[in-house]
Amino acid sequence: MQNVALQLRAGDEVAIAMRDIAAGERLAPFATVAREPIPFGHKVALQALSAGAPLHRLGQPIGLATAAIDAGAHVHVHNLGFEVSLAEREIGTRLSNTPFLPASEVPTFDGFRRSDGRVGTRNYVAVLTSVNCSSLVARMIADHFRNPAVLADFPGVDGVVALTHKSGCSVSEGGRSMGMLRRTLGGYARHPNVAGTLLVGLGCEDNQIKALMRDEGLVEGPAMRTLVMQEVGGTRSSVAAGIRAVEEMLEQASKAVREPVPASALTVGLQCGGSDSFSGITANPALGAAVDRLVACGGTAILSETPEIYGAENLLLERAASRGAGEKLVGLLDWWEEHTRDEPQGLDNNPSPGNKAGGLTTILEKSLGAVAKGGTTNLVDVIAYAAEARGPGLIFMDSPGFDPISATGQVAGGANLICFTTGRGSCFGCKPAPSLKLATNSAMYRRMEEDMDVNCGEILDGMASVDEMGERIFRAMLATASGAPTKSELLGYGEDEFAPWHVNAWL
Repeated sequence: MQNVALQLRAGDEVAIAMRDIAAGERLAPFATVAREPIPFGHKVALQALSAGAPLHRLGQPIGLATAAIDAGAHVHVHNLGFEVSLAEREIGTRLSNTPFLPASEVPTFDGFRRSDGRVGTRNYVAVLTSVNCSSLVARMIADHFRNPAVLADFPGVDGVVALTHKSGCSVSEGGRSMGMLRRTLGGYARHPNVAGTLLVGLGCEDNQIKALMRDEGLVEGPAMRTLVMQEVGGTRSSVAAGIRAVEEMLEQASKAVREPVPASALTVGLQCGGSDSFSGITANPALGAAVDRLVACGGTAILSETPEIYGAENLLLERAASRGAGEKLVGLLDWWEEHTRDEPQGLDNNPSPGNKAGGLTTILEKSLGAVAKGGTTNLVDVIAYAAEARGPGLIFMDSPGFDPISATGQVAGGANLICFTTGRGSCFGCKPAPSLKLATNSAMYRRMEEDMDVNCGEILDGMASVDEMGERIFRAMLATASGAPTKSELLGYGEDEFAPWHVNAWL
């Protein structure tokens, strides 16, 4: 009989349905019989459980039974819940000794080496805005260069991208939200995938361009221009002036050429969205295996989405390379517990309806898969949203669990590539950084192949191991960094997903 239920670790009280299971069907390879229909990817009890009993997945607690559960019963939101994280918070108890590769063995990719020594995987000119009021002008400037005939005069340039947002006013000077906005804009202006930046403002906003430039150490010059609409003379005059400024930066940007650089120059942002029950079995651990390879090469990976490690924080804390890093992570989790205290479901408002339809029940369960993206190497640092990620190694950046906000922070921190796992089928890009999409199951991959780059469902199908898929993802990272277009780039994703995080009483 073909196995239809997968127990992820001996001792887990539940197994995962490998296909839709009918009531009365044996849960092969187990003798237990399904008491009711079990949807694909959902959990089924392998034993009878009393109310209040803990349930485990991969040997980790994912919640408590809210009612008595019979063997063979469907385990989901109707009978599984939790109140607080059940994870231990001991720091540095299981450190990794993963060695770095000798320089002679580190693979290379073809990147753009910038004057500050950092390396770009793309070559864009960016039009940024200090405030929402300058968004239309920024888009009109970028739109002028969307005509391939116009951009043809600047070979080697990937395009002109307008990155706009909905803030910049009603933001207090010196406040947390202003600091995050300026860090984000500064990080994009300095990004190695950006050869030139035009910063467009209205003129009367709270987020004054001069203050932004001062706080972020930005200096106006050939590759860093500013434009204030109220000074230039209005919309049409501003668009014309902006086009002239971008044309001059494009001439310089087109002189950049790709050259071989070591994989240590990669900084990869790790994202998951539209997760399902298989995310923590296939794509996420496979991405973790790729991250282990990247770190061994001296590269850097950024794990984020603080609410989505809640309940699995022990898996990061036990390999925190310093007590300070571990304590900072605990502090972030404490802040998020307080921040979500007045929400109807607190931190358990995540998973989303789509996650639950895919078989995930509690945030504790979802977090197990999310943490797997970070691989097995040590956690070397914990940083604020949009702060510079200084590797090498695995770094944790504070952010919400909303993918556009989280990825925006990672790119601001220096990520020159994004790897994004999905089980339900997220469609996403994050210009100026290319985004690789990793599918967790073959059914979704086949259904949405035009959006997916790698099918990690082959692990579930028995066609590849997690480690083999990790090697494939790592090679895809290098190819993408060398200029191979991702599916999201071919479809045009990446500008609308720019979304700085705000924690602001006035918005």
